[in-house]
Amino acid sequence: MAHAPAAHRRGVGLSRATGATLRVPALAHGEGPPLHRASGSDEGQTLEGHERRFLEGPGGRTMGLMQAIRVFVEMIRSFRTLHFVGPCVTVFGSARLAEGDAAYELGRRTGAELARAGFTVMTGGGPGLMEAASRGAKEAGGETVGCGIRLVRTEARNPYSDTWLQFRYFFVRKLMLVRYSYAFVVLPGGFGTMDEVFESATLIQTGKIQDFPIVLMGSEYWRPLLDFVRDRMVARGVIDQADFDRFTVTDSPEEAAALVRDTAIRRFGVHYRARPRRKRILFE
Repeated sequence: MAHAPAAHRRGVGLSRATGATLRVPALAHGEGPPLHRASGSDEGQTLEGHERRFLEGPGGRTMGLMQAIRVFVEMIRSFRTLHFVGPCVTVFGSARLAEGDAAYELGRRTGAELARAGFTVMTGGGPGLMEAASRGAKEAGGETVGCGIRLVRTEARNPYSDTWLQFRYFFVRKLMLVRYSYAFVVLPGGFGTMDEVFESATLIQTGKIQDFPIVLMGSEYWRPLLDFVRDRMVARGVIDQADFDRFTVTDSPEEAAALVRDTAIRRFGVHYRARPRRKRILFE
């Protein structure tokens, strides 16, 4: 296709609770050292230390302001970059399943089919199945985006990402993966993959996003989890049958790509046109 579909969809706001107070009884004299938050250690000044401190409590007002500025800068930088990549489909999957695993080949074929359907393939930018989806998209002549995350043990960036962003904060990264995507396609994975699956399901369940396909690739891998969701969660009434029915499970990359394409066109009004041009006045 000459151009990928270009359109925009409403974003999803993520928030965290604030204002909680933890009251600790005062220690009697001689029972131990006074309680305080360490702020001057070498660890607290490292990149990872700053990120850990973000989730450790309110801290000081100045630190809170600086953290808010970092989040704002990261979001603006992401908006400016991802505005021009065209509608994406985010592909999740394990970084630990390398070439030679059956899931790697499935991811490669899935990335290729999504690219042929006209979508930019967005992944976490790392190795394993993220690499597989990006590689397949590139081999099919498509475009790719990698949204990496800074970790203590940084994952290697895969070489198939045309556009690359690296995030400090998981919640900003996940916001971008939802905001610029028309579907999630999920390959076998671990905790991170499950996190994205169930957060997406929660956003759909609560109406924060609508008609957003979640396609689980690899029926054998996902069957035990889906059995639990149906036989325990639906059966006990903690979720509705409709929540369960929103998952699509398939072993066919062609079926997955067709579902995503048809949903994007029918429900979101995606159409084929030239992408917007960058504007210097907006520092793009």
